[in-house]
Amino acid sequence: MTASNAEFSTDSLPLKISTLIFLRNQKGELLMLKRSKSPNEGKWSPKGGKLEGDKGESPFECAIRETNEETGFQIIETDLHLFACVSEKNYENAGHWLMFLFNCNKSLNYLPIDGDEGKFEFFQRSLIETLDIPPSDQTLIWPLFDNYSESGFAVVRADCSDPKNLKVQVEESGDWAMRKP
Repeated sequence: MTASNAEFSTDSLPLKISTLIFLRNQKGELLMLKRSKSPNEGKWSPKGGKLEGDKGESPFECAIRETNEETGFQIIETDLHLFACVSEKNYENAGHWLMFLFNCNKSLNYLPIDGDEGKFEFFQRSLIETLDIPPSDQTLIWPLFDNYSESGFAVVRADCSDPKNLKVQVEESGDWAMRKP
């Protein structure tokens, strides 16, 4: 491999495992975080965080811990619906991500205090695309939310090497409520 090809290789980038948690207030508005840190610094996104793999943390445990740490909101496993697993290759040319997306069915009745991660605000779903959100969220994350957050599930991979031409492959999807035993 030549030196010029080596700088574009995604073979040795780190893998990070994370969760995104979609929380709503009693009006049905979604909690968004204007991030003050990378990734997605300066952009609006659902709250989430990195899984503590060295502690053997599961995606559900991570979602519960991150929700409590960042918002003070107490939830349990049965408050969450895992609706997607997303593998992003070469996100922001900095690493690979394996994300677990959760819809929380318990309403958050207050606006969390802004913190190190950024500023919180509630938005109607119809306004999300008008915000400064990451391009991959617009073409990948929010369509998954719209299609699967209530009762479905999807496994998706995305090649983010060219952010203007995101390559998305749905590996499996379905509406579990429609399946019969």
